Amino acid sequence: MNIDIICPLYEAEKYLAALHGSFLMQKNVDIKGIRYVLTESLDRSEEILRTLGNCTWRKINKKDFSHSLTREEEALSSGADIIVFVSQDVRIVRDDWLENLVKPIIKGECDASFSRQICDDDSIEKYIRERNYPDVSRTVSMKDVFSLGLNAFFFSNAAGAIRRDVFEKLGGYDHKDFRMSEDMYFAYKLITNGYKIRYCADSEVIHYHHKTLGELYERYCQIGEFFKDNPYLDKYNVRKSGSSLASYVFKRALKEGNVKVLMRWLPDMAARYLGYNKGKKKTAQVS
Repeated sequence: MNIDIICPLYEAEKYLAALHGSFLMQKNVDIKGIRYVLTESLDRSEEILRTLGNCTWRKINKKDFSHSLTREEEALSSGADIIVFVSQDVRIVRDDWLENLVKPIIKGECDASFSRQICDDDSIEKYIRERNYPDVSRTVSMKDVFSLGLNAFFFSNAAGAIRRDVFEKLGGYDHKDFRMSEDMYFAYKLITNGYKIRYCADSEVIHYHHKTLGELYERYCQIGEFFKDNPYLDKYNVRKSGSSLASYVFKRALKEGNVKVLMRWLPDMAARYLGYNKGKKKTAQVS
């Protein structure tokens, strides 16, 4: 089965050359195309793209970018068997990352898969990634929803693969303009329509963010808006999932004596909680 890698770009100058090189070093896979979508910016991303081989790219206006619609348009125009969504800021150091990601799809064990994300410093993101992306793989289907709750619909577009025919059959993101969590929206459609998602612990990328408290608040406002606009997800214990993560982070930081994280924990979790609740109170945005 051949593969199209789809990667949206915005002010990607500091990532692009290394990211493209990491795609080209992948072994034992049939990469049909590497497809970039560049949102206009003032950095050197376009100049760098012009020097790269083995890829295609198109440029869009800033007002036209959408986390969901931009990916959906590119995916639906692909002729590959498997589409792989990648975020510009992932770091890929292993040459078997893509092979391990798509292998279970090729074997017919699942219809979508996503990579393990690792944080390589001692920030709070280390423990969040550790909890959300453990070192053991698993396959999730409808039968796991009762035991896993909201986590049954966990998927990541930062490094995730989907059978293109399934993406098309399910209507992608239903032409909705999501600011956040479009990957969970599609994962819900996958699971509830009888398909399977594989978490691939042996397909590793380094990916995390260091956000200010203000940025965290705004991000969780958007997450809250997503759940406001998709209230059917509330029955899967959304708040319990968040409190469980907060507890895990505190216990791990305490066990390791990570003073920096312990000092950050309360304001960090407060920003997430307050932002989420603010977003949940907003009027529905998605049409």
